[in-house]
Amino acid sequence: MYKHFFKRLIDIILSLTAIIILLPFWIPIFIILLLTGEHEVFYFQERIGYKNKPFFIWKHATMLKNSENLKGGLHTTRNDPRVLPFGAFLRKTKLNEIPQLINIFKGDMSIVGPRPLVDKTFTPYPKHVQENIYNVKPGLTGIGSIIFRDEERLLSETKMEPKDFYREHISPYKGELELWYQENLSFVTDVKLVFCTAWVIIFSESELPFKIFKGLPQKPEILN
Repeated sequence: MYKHFFKRLIDIILSLTAIIILLPFWIPIFIILLLTGEHEVFYFQERIGYKNKPFFIWKHATMLKNSENLKGGLHTTRNDPRVLPFGAFLRKTKLNEIPQLINIFKGDMSIVGPRPLVDKTFTPYPKHVQENIYNVKPGLTGIGSIIFRDEERLLSETKMEPKDFYREHISPYKGELELWYQENLSFVTDVKLVFCTAWVIIFSESELPFKIFKGLPQKPEILN
């Protein structure tokens, strides 16, 4: 029952409430983005969604236009030169994700779920993960994005090509985390994940998720 009607009802109420509450703080972001960088407020990108069907995700513009075709491609590293100055602040604080409240209200996404990926970062997932990961709606936050909150650091520090490191080490573990979420999906799990999201933004080195969630797949040493 929670997987469908109740979860959707919570998404509608929370996303609409958040939009209304955040609007006074959101407007200054609009203005700053219009006056700085490349004067773009929103960035729309096709992502893979529920039941592997595509949709367009909303984000605040934080990078140079056409950045996907510049050096680095789809993988952003720490101190990436394609990231605009104000965009770096938005990304660090996760404020660039606020527009996804519109996706949640529309029904494209949920508050909690696996992050929606572009095709090139979806295909490195093992086949069994690709077939099951989006049996729930993608989310604004989730266990994968919490554990990999500093993915840019991992991609920056590896001696491998970032896309190869992502394929060989990040995607297999992240996929297992998202399947763990489906096996443990409940209202309590979602509440804990929302709390952990706020917690790790403030305490970025915290290992709290591994303490409050039982049965999480063990993190490979190379990802520490």
